[in-house]
Amino acid sequence: MMKPRSIQRALPLLGAFALGVTLVLYFQVDTSHPAHDDHHHMDSDFNSMMGQERQHWQEQIRSLRSELARMQDKQKTVLQNLNAAQGQAHAAVIPHEPVADKHHDPVVQHQPAPPATEKPPVKVEPAPPAKPVIAVLMLGCNRPDAIKRSMPQLLKHRPSAKQFPIIVSLDCGDAAAEAAVRQFGADVTLIKQPDLSPPDMSDVPVNRRRMSEGYTKISRHYKFALSHVFEKLKYESVIIVEDDLDISPDFFEYMAAGESLMARDRTIWCVSAWNDNGKQVNVDTDKPELLYRTDFFPGLGWMLKSDVWTELSPKWPRMFWDDWMRNPAQRKDRACIRPEVSRTYTFGLAGVSHGQFWRQHLQFIELNKKAVDFSQRKVDHLLKKNYDTVFMEEVRRSPDVQISMVPVSGAKSVRVTYANNIDFKMKAKQLSIMDDLRAGVPRMAYLGVVSIMYKGQRVYLAPSEPWSGYLDK
Repeated sequence: MMKPRSIQRALPLLGAFALGVTLVLYFQVDTSHPAHDDHHHMDSDFNSMMGQERQHWQEQIRSLRSELARMQDKQKTVLQNLNAAQGQAHAAVIPHEPVADKHHDPVVQHQPAPPATEKPPVKVEPAPPAKPVIAVLMLGCNRPDAIKRSMPQLLKHRPSAKQFPIIVSLDCGDAAAEAAVRQFGADVTLIKQPDLSPPDMSDVPVNRRRMSEGYTKISRHYKFALSHVFEKLKYESVIIVEDDLDISPDFFEYMAAGESLMARDRTIWCVSAWNDNGKQVNVDTDKPELLYRTDFFPGLGWMLKSDVWTELSPKWPRMFWDDWMRNPAQRKDRACIRPEVSRTYTFGLAGVSHGQFWRQHLQFIELNKKAVDFSQRKVDHLLKKNYDTVFMEEVRRSPDVQISMVPVSGAKSVRVTYANNIDFKMKAKQLSIMDDLRAGVPRMAYLGVVSIMYKGQRVYLAPSEPWSGYLDK
């Protein structure tokens, strides 16, 4: 027996053949009524020939009619076989209702199986977006003990070696420092400054050459290392640390949150783990989740993106790179993100700066000890479009008081106003915070305002209004 699928393929051919036969019959000559001949000059031979032709076509038509009848019978048989085959296939798919067995209790009735229900479609959750790779660049020179102290912390607290690859760049050609790096094996990548030549300091006053030479080498090293990680290794985001920094347990989570802000807000050009005014008496250690925008470049554990490096690299300074970063020509009214409680602590008393500010301020900076999971916290309030108005409204509605009046009972926060840079320095000393300015910008200021804690109360050291911007005088 032909299979149903084969029968279905044969039907169109049979139908076509039948149609052809029908068309022939339709256009046949009616032999029972020969056409009238209007010409009376035909001879008998012609009539005899025409009779033979009619007889021939009559035989052809009888044959075709017989073939048509045979094909119609065959088509009928094919259709019957097709219907029978489809009925068998249907019976194989749909179970018959069971017939009661006379040998069993007739009271028991077998219920038909419930119709099969379609399973709900499986919901496939989209894969979470890939976390951005943020390289960590440690710069060192000749302090092997510092590397042995700081590197284990980076390795301990980073959540992923893939997301946070570590590169150490060494200057100075110091064998002990190189050995200290190599003891960490494949966990870090070592690069070395190739230019160890003494810089030309002939244009620098003699009494300043030694310190200036040290800062020149540092700036040259930064240029080499940053060029390597951005231009050769092709990283998009890089955290820069020096070898004399301790880090908090949530250092990497903080930086990752900052990177997401930098990606969305072009007015944020760096993220720093440092608060220059982060002494214990000047911060709220119970709120380590507090973050701010600042017009001041803090450094000391900071993040930069490749597009900003592309902008800065061609004009990188010969020396004093950090103060150069604070100039308006580089800052361009952009801000950094900084924490309430520092995520880094510098133990670098020994170095080119010979402990400048360290004894008076830096050694007292509080390192955060309460880890904050920034991946679970929203940071959109730090976007410029969300931040400026809210921040300044908070400053303006705080009562304007004298420092001697702090703390003010019943006030969530207070405002202490300064008239100019000299007035700022005087009041900053009274509040026990750093009083120096760079390019007219007080440390940690935003829109001229420095936010600190003093005697347990939030204090905004703010310029008098209307404020005309930072003045470097």
